[in-house]
Amino acid sequence: MSVTVGAIFIPDFPPEDLRGAALAAEEAGVAELWLWEDCFRESAFAAASAVLAWTSTLRVGIGVAPMPLRNVALTAMEIATLERIFPGRLIPGVGHGVLPWMAQVGARVASPLTLMREYVPVLRELLAGAAVSTTGRYVTLDEVTLDWPPASPPVVLAAGEGPKTVRLTGEVADGTILPAGSTPERVSRTLALAREGRAAAGRDGDHELVVFVIAAFGQDDARARVRTDLQRWETEPDPSLDVAGSPARVADAVLRFARAGATSVILQPTGDESDLGAFYSGVGEVSRLVAAGEEA
Repeated sequence: MSVTVGAIFIPDFPPEDLRGAALAAEEAGVAELWLWEDCFRESAFAAASAVLAWTSTLRVGIGVAPMPLRNVALTAMEIATLERIFPGRLIPGVGHGVLPWMAQVGARVASPLTLMREYVPVLRELLAGAAVSTTGRYVTLDEVTLDWPPASPPVVLAAGEGPKTVRLTGEVADGTILPAGSTPERVSRTLALAREGRAAAGRDGDHELVVFVIAAFGQDDARARVRTDLQRWETEPDPSLDVAGSPARVADAVLRFARAGATSVILQPTGDESDLGAFYSGVGEVSRLVAAGEEA
């Protein structure tokens, strides 16, 4: 069992807070800082490029860029450019997008599963430097090749929740991203489904499982803040989601997700977090405690 502990910069906070947050995360020893592309807040790739430029070791995850909103060739160009400039530091993720938001911008598709089935393999082919021609329901390319493909293509992750989508992430992606509110039991179930899809597609190798986990540090109202945020995301109460208190208590919770099969546990601040620097400092301490727990 080996798990990466990271953190999220949620778009509840304005873009001008990002630089300070990224520097605080790197200074605290956080391995990965994840960004969202929620409509209509902050652009994931613009934010990722800034964070990568401001820092020297921090890896940046995109969780996730909505496929209906972005032509696959454009997504490949964005990823390839950042991977060429900052090798090995970008973790791209794509997803269906929130369907009402996609409808708002005229990008909602009738079959999100078909889009993922067409989109993710083509994205991976483009990043591998292939010349791609395809005519699908949603993805059509005519001899498209990246002039500057990555020297080493990054993994491509896909978000999934329902069983059909999760199996499909196993078939076409290198890993699955689960949203906040997912219990360790759900992590285990999701990984099993993704592996079923991977096996059905005849794919070898491991499948990554990234899970976002709402957390808060402190001894006073931390647990109540987490529960309030879970309600905001319409998540059913569960004791395993009370990830709050001291870094040691949060680390114990992270290890439960790791034992369920998560390869990355990305801690998400509550929307009312008043001190992101302190939050990232706590995440750094959790990472150290989890590493020590894995070695024990």
